[in-house]
Amino acid sequence: MLLQRVITALVLLALLLPALLVPATWPFATLTLVLIGAGGWEWGRLNGLGFGASLGLGALVAALCALAWAQGLVQQVPPAVWWLTTACWVLGGSLALAKGPSAWPQLSAGLRLVIGVLVLCAAWLALAAGKARGLEFLLSVFCVVWMADIAAYFGGRRFGRRKLAPAISPGKSWEGVWSGMAGVALLAAGWIMLSPTQAGEAPSIFAIIQQRLGWPGLVLGIIFLCALSVMGDLIESLAKRAVGAKDSSRLLPGHGGVLDRVDALLPTLPAAMALASLVP
Repeated sequence: MLLQRVITALVLLALLLPALLVPATWPFATLTLVLIGAGGWEWGRLNGLGFGASLGLGALVAALCALAWAQGLVQQVPPAVWWLTTACWVLGGSLALAKGPSAWPQLSAGLRLVIGVLVLCAAWLALAAGKARGLEFLLSVFCVVWMADIAAYFGGRRFGRRKLAPAISPGKSWEGVWSGMAGVALLAAGWIMLSPTQAGEAPSIFAIIQQRLGWPGLVLGIIFLCALSVMGDLIESLAKRAVGAKDSSRLLPGHGGVLDRVDALLPTLPAAMALASLVP
């Protein structure tokens, strides 16, 4: 299993890093279109569609994103769209978690599929817009999720006592969540001090929040982004638990599926774009 995870991670890095590092947006946008389409296929399978219908859903997600790209919407999304998407995540996600896995199948299949399409399209649009904004900005958003996950894992193992959502994800604890937030706070402080923004360069999400809201605002922003990353993880776990699935698929050997890897990014990316709109 470990060898599979390492090989898969190396292959993904070999594909993603060159696309991420080149100045042009299209290589990264193209590659992530494939991944988001795969996520749509997985969402269809998790919500009762057969193989062919799930492929159709994945193709629909990719086509809608490609259409938005072709129409030049990647760099022209009004900030209100990001704020509305974030508000929907906060309200809808909180309601879904409060109801628990048993309530998820009670929603109509059509509604669940529509929710998935909208969530995936919004996340891809934020991903592409973040890449267009600048490499440092997009990497800093990725690092919010990565650091929150890593610090939560080790903090939860060392200090975890109180379960966060035992009916959805028994391994998560409140102590792990707080550890993740502390880890991201340390990362943000170090990033701002060691990576001063040069003229003409897009700053990191940490610098954007700190410039607009100050250090207290940065702390609140970090708490908000980390909470959304946890929510994204829990919502995907809820959907899987409702149908008795361990992973969203086996597309990524050793890692599960695409949704298993990007679940925390789905709400965090639009929220980061919303916060980025605070600074022109």
